[in-house]
Amino acid sequence: MAADAHGLSPETQAITLGYSSSMAFGAVKPPAVMTTTFAYASAQHAKDVHEAFFEGTGPAVGATDAYIYTRLGHPNLTMVETRLAALDGAEASAVFCSGMAAISTTLLAFLRPGDTVLCSRPCYGGTDGYLTTILPEFGVSTFGIIEGYKDANIRAAMEAAMAAGPLRLIHLESPANPTAAIVDIAAVTRIADELAPRQGFRPLVVVDNTFLGPLLQSPLALGADLSMTSLTKYCGGHSDLMAGGVSGSAALVAKLKALRTLSGNHLDPFSSWLLLRSFETLGLRTDRACGSARAVAEFLRAHPKVAAVTYLGFIEGEAREVFDRQCRGTGSTFSFRLHGGEAEAFRLLDALRVLRLAVSLGGSETLICNPATTTHYQVPRERREAGGIFDSTLRLSVGLEAPADLIADLAQALDAA
Repeated sequence: MAADAHGLSPETQAITLGYSSSMAFGAVKPPAVMTTTFAYASAQHAKDVHEAFFEGTGPAVGATDAYIYTRLGHPNLTMVETRLAALDGAEASAVFCSGMAAISTTLLAFLRPGDTVLCSRPCYGGTDGYLTTILPEFGVSTFGIIEGYKDANIRAAMEAAMAAGPLRLIHLESPANPTAAIVDIAAVTRIADELAPRQGFRPLVVVDNTFLGPLLQSPLALGADLSMTSLTKYCGGHSDLMAGGVSGSAALVAKLKALRTLSGNHLDPFSSWLLLRSFETLGLRTDRACGSARAVAEFLRAHPKVAAVTYLGFIEGEAREVFDRQCRGTGSTFSFRLHGGEAEAFRLLDALRVLRLAVSLGGSETLICNPATTTHYQVPRERREAGGIFDSTLRLSVGLEAPADLIADLAQALDAA
């Protein structure tokens, strides 16, 4: 990935931006600023920093002594948001206590009763649940797109949503969880532009970039308004923190931060500090995991008990053309489907010795699960299967172990399946 306006490559930005040793006693690494509140220098200073925070004016704007209370913001959060915004190529970013906190805050910030939402499918089970069970209680309807790399499908889905109410927001997950299905982000934004005059505004385009992360895909450069990432996954990378980030224009991010202040779902100082550490090795971990994932995927594709593998490196046709345009790598999470059903999937899972049976992805350890009975348990079967999630589908997130060990473990488990 080329250098950006900072004149630095993303790998260097992930180590240097947002912190200087002059900020903390010359310490090479940033400290964890573990406090809930910050002292004012004077009564006037207290007024100034509140004016700066709530009005965006006043002498304290941008000052390092402008912190008030950790729920409103803190130094470690500022460092993380500076770094994430640079990696996403954005003016600003807002970081939350989980990926779902980032998604739910985004939806609540921009949707109103009577609006419609368009969502690519399949998508993460938590996102699906929020869209189909929570938002309807507030008068918001959700419509879906299948095979969102085809213009005709995108256009038809937008038309259906607009017929039911103002299409206010389009939520794309590309690649999708768990099938790695691709959506043409540039095509969605182009078609949204074309249809916008009919309702007087263009819907906000939000992309969940969790499966690839900022080093392998840049949704904002493809026309999206906001790029969302579950930082719990690859950016965190060690399965020991939870966080979510949203990047975009300063004006849009300001709305998210305003709601975050009232919701109290910001990222805490210690988790922010851990995330800063993890950013530093993101490039190395991404390269290693992607290389191992290819070896594992090729093994699975050749195995007679495997019916299909959704690894991005194997996609063909129109979807391949979109992938080549908008992605810089394949990532290391994909799914595969066994011949048979739940019984065969369970036998394989229970026979594994090295791979760990758990939800989540993007950690240093390789994780595997059966989405139909875990991450997508609450998604109705009809919608699951329409999106390519079957009883024998297994999601695999390849970590940093030796690929030969992973393949050997899968081989003996497949023998038992």
